[in-house]
Amino acid sequence: MNQLSGSRPANIVHIPERRIAAGRVVWKDGVIARIEASGPEDPGLSYLIPGFVDAHVHVESSMLVPSEFARLACRHGTVASVSDPHEIANVLGLEGVRFMLENVRRVPFRMFFGAPSCVPATPFETAGAELGLEELGSLLRDDGLLYLSEMMNFPAVLARDPAVMAKIALARSLGLPVDGHAPGLTGEQARRYAEAGISTDHECASLEEARDKLAAGMHILIREGSAARNFDALHPLIASHPDQVMFCSDDKHPDDLARGHVDRLAARAVAAGHDPMDVLRCACLNPVLHYRLPLGLLRPGDPMDAAEVADLRDFRPLRTWIGGRLVAEAGRSRIDRVPVRPVNRFHARKIAPADLDVPAGGARLRVIDVQDGQLLTREALLAPRVEAGHILPDPERDVLLLMVLNRYRETPPAVAFARGFGLRAGALASSVAHDSHNIVAVGADAEALCRAVNALVDQCGGIAVATEGGVECLPLPVAGLMSAEDGDVVAARYAVLNRMARSLGSPLGSPFMTLSFMALLVIPELKLSDRGLFDGRAFRFTGVTA
Repeated sequence: MNQLSGSRPANIVHIPERRIAAGRVVWKDGVIARIEASGPEDPGLSYLIPGFVDAHVHVESSMLVPSEFARLACRHGTVASVSDPHEIANVLGLEGVRFMLENVRRVPFRMFFGAPSCVPATPFETAGAELGLEELGSLLRDDGLLYLSEMMNFPAVLARDPAVMAKIALARSLGLPVDGHAPGLTGEQARRYAEAGISTDHECASLEEARDKLAAGMHILIREGSAARNFDALHPLIASHPDQVMFCSDDKHPDDLARGHVDRLAARAVAAGHDPMDVLRCACLNPVLHYRLPLGLLRPGDPMDAAEVADLRDFRPLRTWIGGRLVAEAGRSRIDRVPVRPVNRFHARKIAPADLDVPAGGARLRVIDVQDGQLLTREALLAPRVEAGHILPDPERDVLLLMVLNRYRETPPAVAFARGFGLRAGALASSVAHDSHNIVAVGADAEALCRAVNALVDQCGGIAVATEGGVECLPLPVAGLMSAEDGDVVAARYAVLNRMARSLGSPLGSPFMTLSFMALLVIPELKLSDRGLFDGRAFRFTGVTA
């Protein structure tokens, strides 16, 4: 890596004072020594801003280990992320969280992890680990994690469940914030959720919901990920509540990360008519203040954590510094790759078409109705296609087989049906399946689905597309969630699989990301766990037929 001292002339953006002035920033040993003012804003100069911060992201969803995520993110002016290692914790527990900590320590990127509050996410699925109060205390006290990650079991919070409240009380006793996850809560329920000590939410899908949570004192994270996209609905909050809004990606696949990060949200916000200073407050300042992150804000005595951008409209990154190191320049990362020794837990068995048989029962079939760009699903009640006493997929009506297979022990798969994936033939499979990361797959027929799933069993994790010509697979040997390969290589291979999925008929913007949320029980209405079809409204299992 390069030296930790230097200087840079630019228009220097002072976000707290809403002021821009031309000058020169001088830093030594990674710390800003002085800022030399030279006059008012100069249109001939570029702009120095505090670096962008992703206020909530599961790094594992990029399919990259933290060091590779860092190499891609810093190219876009991102200097830090507030990261919930919830995904690998569900697979490997403390070992997985500490793998993430150790890996990112080998690069200069600032990745601030929280202690996962819901491992497993619910008692209605099989995970690979459990984090109780003792483990959370170890992460927060011994490992120095900065917050309690999203409290997804919002029904238990509303009910003031003693075990859940003990976790919140632990974080608050240490003076640490607690992240929220409360899709659809409004009014009195939103107020009661916030009163439990929860300070953020990134699940809002409407302005009404967000405003109720803001009124309850919560901060709203505007999410624009690979599957869930809420910017269009929520961006008016940037003008009305600039001190209570942050930007986040939550889940971002590698090809999307290669194209852009928080910088693209900032550009969209300015294009939508928002004041650049309000936008930068949301993108750079508010996460630092809320989570009390040890990041620089372009003041003497601060670490030199900054991005140089061409202008305050498109925010095209020119250079990125973290702790005084130049980590990206002209779209290229200057962070070296680090070797990775994969960790994993994978004991799934192969399946056969007979394992996917669904006996005919009721007159109507409960179908998970997928919503593109949303984690929420709907329940559709349809007439089933029945042959020889069994319910079959019906690609002509876009009613496809959906399966979840336990990856931690050898058990039969759980089977249901979904529409919205649009596959006319073939199948998609993934060992990235929030939150327990069992194998999830969707297919137009049982044979194709089995070929996709069995390819992942052979690889001990990954994503796969089965076509008439064979199976294409991207292995994910790190916990069945991440690759140890170069980030650009992973992004390119993932893009190929996405194109293959669309060639089979899928209209979804991000078919694999959407598939990964079909097992996310904490988001209504219908989802599928390895134990069966689950009604997220009633928080209980339900039948495939009605």
